Amino acid sequence: MQPIFKRGPSLESRLFLVVMLSVIMLISDGLYGVFKPVRTVLTSLVAPVQYIASLPASFLNVSTDRIVSQEQLIDQNEQLILQMMSLQADNQRFKTLLAENSQLRKLLDAPIQTSLSKTVAELMAVDNNPYSLQVLINKGSTSGVYDTQPVIDDQGVVGQIVDVAQTTARVLLVSDLSHAIPVRILRNNLRLIANGTGKLNNLTVRHVPHSADIAEGDILITSGLGNVFPEGYPVAIISEVIRDDGQPFAKVQATPLARLDRLRYLLLLGRDDAPLESLNE
Repeated sequence: MQPIFKRGPSLESRLFLVVMLSVIMLISDGLYGVFKPVRTVLTSLVAPVQYIASLPASFLNVSTDRIVSQEQLIDQNEQLILQMMSLQADNQRFKTLLAENSQLRKLLDAPIQTSLSKTVAELMAVDNNPYSLQVLINKGSTSGVYDTQPVIDDQGVVGQIVDVAQTTARVLLVSDLSHAIPVRILRNNLRLIANGTGKLNNLTVRHVPHSADIAEGDILITSGLGNVFPEGYPVAIISEVIRDDGQPFAKVQATPLARLDRLRYLLLLGRDDAPLESLNE
């Protein structure tokens, strides 16, 4: 009885045969290039498949480069914007410093008596009380500030110190209703009293006889009386003179020369012996 399936060579024989055939093909191809045409044909046939297979990787690389480039551009744009804003801020600061320097130079050019000690203060706040015209400055008793100390700006008299803390002080403006200052007319030395009206840019001169030699445009300066304000500092300019024979005195209005609505830097005038900070500090 014959078997249904014929038995062929054993597995070991097959393996040996395949190994020998492979070695012969490798030696033949390595020494004589027997299979080079075949490899060329197979490479040409496989090339489209390789190209298609490489498309996702190429697309991913291009997308990554574009994303990185976009992120770099965004980062560079943000840096340029920051630099531009910084330069603009510096430019604004330079303009501010120029304006402040000009203000300080004007303060130094004011008609200050050389025998008086002096210091520069900066405005911190404005009193919001509608019945009191006061401002807060950044100098106090530690800087030698004292009550009734006169305060000016680069144009004229601002007021006087009324309240002193260690590092701050309050300035009562000349236009406050409770403030009065002895003055004289620069043109003829006529002595008067300028009183505040409660309006920021308005003073009144009371008890002026109809016969007094006073006219619009006259400059009022401190007279030195009262031992508060040194003599010779500009206070106001006469803006209106009304002489009514039905009234015992002329009605005289004046406008402060100090820029009370635009104060920034103030100059505090001290006594001869007051240990105030010098401007060079």
